[in-house]
This record gives sequence, C-alpha cells and structure tokens, in this order.
Amino acid sequence: MHHTGITPLRQSSLGERVAHELRVLVISGELKPGARLVEGPLAEQFGVSRGPIRDALKQLETEGLLESQRRGVVVKGLTEVDVDELYTLRQSLESLALTRTMRAATAESWAQAEEAVRLMRAAAERRDARAFAEADLAFHSTFYAHAGHRRLAAVWEQYLPTFAVVLDITVARDVDLMPALESHEQLLALARSGDITAALTELEEHLLGARNRMAAALGEAPGGSEGGGA
Repeated sequence: MHHTGITPLRQSSLGERVAHELRVLVISGELKPGARLVEGPLAEQFGVSRGPIRDALKQLETEGLLESQRRGVVVKGLTEVDVDELYTLRQSLESLALTRTMRAATAESWAQAEEAVRLMRAAAERRDARAFAEADLAFHSTFYAHAGHRRLAAVWEQYLPTFAVVLDITVARDVDLMPALESHEQLLALARSGDITAALTELEEHLLGARNRMAAALGEAPGGSEGGGA
C-alpha cells in the first residue's frame, strides 16, 4: 500500500478528514485500483482509532470509490466509465437545479452566484488554483441551494466531495484560469437572462469540457477542453 500524503490527524470530524485524505489518494491514483485497505494499518498511519477509519471507508464505498469484497475493502478508483457516469449524472442533476432556480430566481440567488464569480476572478488573477476551485464549486452549489428541492440538494451534497477533489486535480493543471472564469461568467449571464434553453446548452458544454479535462488528467482521453471549470 502506498502511503504518500498520509499525515496524523488530531482534530474533530476525524472520519470526514480521513475520508478526504483517502479520497485524494484514490482519485489521484496514488492508491491503485485493487489495493486492499485494512483498518488497523490505516489507523496507525493516520494516528487515529479504528472508528474514524471505519466511517471513512463506508463513506468512500457509498461514493463508489471503494468496494467491499470477500477479502476486505479494495480500491475501485476512477476509470473513464466512472468519470462519464459522474458527469452525465451531474448534468441531469444540475440541469434540473438550474431550471428550477431560473424559474424562481430572486436577487439573492444571483447575488450568491455573482459573489462566487468575483472570488473566482480574484483567484484567477493571483493564480490561486485552490481558491478558484472552492469558489467554482460554491458557484454551482447556488443552483442546488435555490432550486427548492431538498432531495436534489442532498444528492449533490453526496457527490460534492468527489467533485471537489476532481476539480482540485484539473484546475491545478491550468496555467491560465481566465478561460474557466469566462465560462462561468457566460453561464451566469445566460442564467440571469431567463433563456432556459440557452442556459442549459451552455451548462451542457461547460460540464462536457470539465468531463474531458478530468479524463485527460487521468490519462484516459487525449487533450482536454479549456475553460470548462467544474
């Protein structure tokens, strides 16, 4: 088992913190598909009890990154099929979220999205990929937050940690963050215009670009699409 990036954890929400660390290792490929994860050695590596490890393994299994087999918990990782499933699912979810938000939009709805874009611009100007990724996901999360659909928002929350790591990986590869910023600005402008068809078309292109860039980052697809963001 490869332990790169593992450091002892001493703070609260240990299960969530362990899950995040393992999620990064799995999605980045540092933990290879087929690798077996054992609670005892993991607890020693992270400096925690077995409880947080058990919680983290269950969480990542729910996210589809790990799998329980007869010989224990093993890494599934992300294949091209997994990336395609994630983004086609997200396109369906986010199309519904955006449509509902546009139909019941308030000044607050767009104010939060505008603030996220402002933060993206500031991060792009100083080339801060991590801050850009955080603001990027905050932007998209506003659609779910204002859709008036509790279960839709819950599904997004389930997959948000995976997309957060995916975005960190893809954004970190961008030398210039301005194309991604402009893509978000265009999406927001169309959403605010009230033209649902145009906004959904832009969203589809936006997420297709993100999907292609992640596949390229995994080395499973040639090239990538600039300006996709998340």
